[in-house]
Amino acid sequence: MKTVLVTGANGFVGRALCAELLKRKYSVRSVVRASSSWNGDACEIVRVSGIDRATEWADAMKGIETVIHLAARMHVMSDTAADPLAEFRHVNTAGTKHLARCAAANGVRRMVYVSSIKVNGKATHGDRKYTETDAPAPQDSYGASKLEAEQALLRVAGETGLEVVIVRPPLIYGPGVKGNFAQMLGAVAKGAPLPFASAHNRRSLIYVGNLVDALIACATHPAAAGQTYLVCDGEDISTPDLLRRLAAAMNVPARLFRCPPALLQLAGKLAGKSQKLERLLGSLQVDGGKIRRDLNWTPPCSLQQGLQATAEWYLANGHGGL
Repeated sequence: MKTVLVTGANGFVGRALCAELLKRKYSVRSVVRASSSWNGDACEIVRVSGIDRATEWADAMKGIETVIHLAARMHVMSDTAADPLAEFRHVNTAGTKHLARCAAANGVRRMVYVSSIKVNGKATHGDRKYTETDAPAPQDSYGASKLEAEQALLRVAGETGLEVVIVRPPLIYGPGVKGNFAQMLGAVAKGAPLPFASAHNRRSLIYVGNLVDALIACATHPAAAGQTYLVCDGEDISTPDLLRRLAAAMNVPARLFRCPPALLQLAGKLAGKSQKLERLLGSLQVDGGKIRRDLNWTPPCSLQQGLQATAEWYLANGHGGL
């Protein structure tokens, strides 16, 4: 790679990716929203009003060999858009397709697209794990828009010769994490009693440092061209075990108690939090073997190391505590 263009550079994954690329002596051109105040450290900054079918990319693409596309309209639990699918398509599908065409037209060799495990579906059952060969089965507008973006990218690749690599991560965690995982950290740090001791689910996660390492491998390894990869830490974990490990990492007691999952699901439905409870009680397992075989890739951090680093970041930044 020469200069790498990273979209969504000031996001959770984007900041970690840019920092690692700079550490490895790559030149980085970071794309952020015009309203962002992020200075990008040693990155060259490109500001855009948004990413859609009309974004002007010609200047940003000058001298670029590789694009890593992170920017997206993200999934939210309670979407207030009148037509969520149309909103997701506007950015995630049309914006991605337009970016790929502009990249190809400006001589970019490879584009790495960060999609989502939601393309596969929202849950696994028993010992089943999602693989790259499964028929896509998105269950929401976000997942559908990501699948449509993948399909558009493959068409662009076939028409132009642009090398496309698709990466579908499950839940991403690590220093700087927000959303549900940050809420979980807060509940554990405060010693809140949590009713998940009876959960027997299994979930695949990926530490942000592992995802960044995988993305760089996908951007540089010759064998990655044209491939789709599911990525994960390689160790699945239940919700109660996750909470116990986070508590141990923060040196606080894990206050878990038993409550029948069916009762929790009913309570979640009544409270309008079914999706959140589904993530805490349901299973979603990923088979990450293909990227390991194709690219000889191994996650640099274990699940335990990733959870420890996340907990230490949380405490060091003034969060939580009894």
